Amino acid sequence: MKLGIVGLPNVGKSTLFNSLTKAGAESANYPFCTIDPNVGIVAVPDERLKLLGDMYHSKKVTPAVIEFVDIAGLVKGASKGEGLGNQFLANIREVDAIVHVVRCFEDTNVVHVDGSIDPARDIETINLELIFSDLEILERRIAKTAKGARMDKKLAKELALLESIKTHLEDGKPAKTYEVSEDEDEQEWFASYNLLTAKPVIYAANVTEDDLADDGAGNTHVQAVRELAAGEGSGVFVICAQIEQEIAELDEDEKAMFLEDLGLSQSGLEKLIQASYSLLGLMSYLTAGEDETRAWTIKKGTKAPQAAGKIHTDFERGFIRAEVVNYKDLLEWGSLAAAREKGLVGLEGKEYVVQDGDVILFRFNV
Repeated sequence: MKLGIVGLPNVGKSTLFNSLTKAGAESANYPFCTIDPNVGIVAVPDERLKLLGDMYHSKKVTPAVIEFVDIAGLVKGASKGEGLGNQFLANIREVDAIVHVVRCFEDTNVVHVDGSIDPARDIETINLELIFSDLEILERRIAKTAKGARMDKKLAKELALLESIKTHLEDGKPAKTYEVSEDEDEQEWFASYNLLTAKPVIYAANVTEDDLADDGAGNTHVQAVRELAAGEGSGVFVICAQIEQEIAELDEDEKAMFLEDLGLSQSGLEKLIQASYSLLGLMSYLTAGEDETRAWTIKKGTKAPQAAGKIHTDFERGFIRAEVVNYKDLLEWGSLAAAREKGLVGLEGKEYVVQDGDVILFRFNV
């Protein structure tokens, strides 16, 4: 999974990126990987992995990972090349979802680019830049499609769709609120445009430490973000980038004590991962053994052969069956053989829908 972090200058975006990538690397003992100065790979915290790894005495424990991209250069006019405009737009096209950091705190020492704190205005500024960029893409596609549309019914059909989406965007609405028909062609075309405003969004409401304990309930700026997000079906989580920066410097025990002192049960990274998985409809299944215990991220509703394909295409191609046990049952009985004796291991075929927390041993033949 790849998440792009966006936001106006001075909203806490880079502070959040730096603290998330550092904390994520340390919390799960996964090496911080810098592919690019603005890209970090973070392990998904998962206590199930450690427990299973200890039980099997696994040589290696491999968590699921999230790639964060700190997308720079977004200011008013980015779609026209202001700031790092074009570079920003190229980076954001590759992500699965956008984490939009919104400033919800007052601080006279940190200047706001527009002079005051107004989350709705800030969100609109960024959304409009994304819409302008999407309109450019659609206009190029329209020009190309229109040439053959007079002689080709299928192209004429696509042209009508393009014009309809363009009108929707010109009304200031993001592509994700456009209702695509059930028509397979239209579904396929819409996906192929890879529009920025069609990507799922999670708003990170950046607050002061005082607003963390009640999850921003008393902060009117946070409420404004929540109302806006509800209207477009986006996710929201409340975070204090400054606190996350402090947490990133602590070891696991210190971090737990620090969070407890603040009255928090989760770090910002854990809240963000939870929100991301929920918004994108993701979950993890597990494989466990002496060589390796590992988490695999899949879409909810994935069937056993396709889940096996995440490990290797041969597993999917030659799928025979899956031996499935819930991780709690496996831990309780101490081995797959013991769980099997208790009738807790299922032999599942091609139609089995994998569940979160399943520990699976795939049987295949190629």
